[in-house]
Amino acid sequence: MAPTDTERDLQRLEAELKRLEAEYNMFFAGRLPQPPWKTRSRVEALVKQYDRAYIQNYGDRFRFTTLQSRYAAFIDLWDRGLRAREEGRSGPFPQKRTDKAPEPKRPDDRILHVAAFRDPLQEMDKLRDLYDSLAEARREVGEHAVPFHKFAELVKSQVKKLKSSGNPEVAFRVAVKDGKVNFTARVLKGETE
Repeated sequence: MAPTDTERDLQRLEAELKRLEAEYNMFFAGRLPQPPWKTRSRVEALVKQYDRAYIQNYGDRFRFTTLQSRYAAFIDLWDRGLRAREEGRSGPFPQKRTDKAPEPKRPDDRILHVAAFRDPLQEMDKLRDLYDSLAEARREVGEHAVPFHKFAELVKSQVKKLKSSGNPEVAFRVAVKDGKVNFTARVLKGETE
């Protein structure tokens, strides 16, 4: 069964409404320089034409009423977005940033603390100082501090692992590089052999 003239016109109205919605989305995203006034006036003319006409088929009438109310809701949303943009407020659409927002201040790249251990459990003061500098560095870059017991266990395991290569002392370094905390361990060379 071939579609009637009314069904074809309603399909055209629906397609135009989708196109108008896409063009407004592109405008508010900053991809179109101005609002799609031509497409809007075309859709508005179609809506007015069918609003004045008598639609005999109940299904077509329901479909038109649905499209008409959808169009009205979009118009309200788009007009509020335009008004907000003109007033410099944030509206229902995220605005394209014209000026570059200042980047959050990152700490300079630097070494904060270095400590060498033979047995971390016998050198708790040095271990506590190393932990405090690591915790402070993590706070500076917006990270949470690691619990001390986990930190102590990590240092202990690294010392044990690196001492197994024959070096009696392991150095740990807390540094900030590219806005991230860097915690490294390495054997001190030249101590034995």
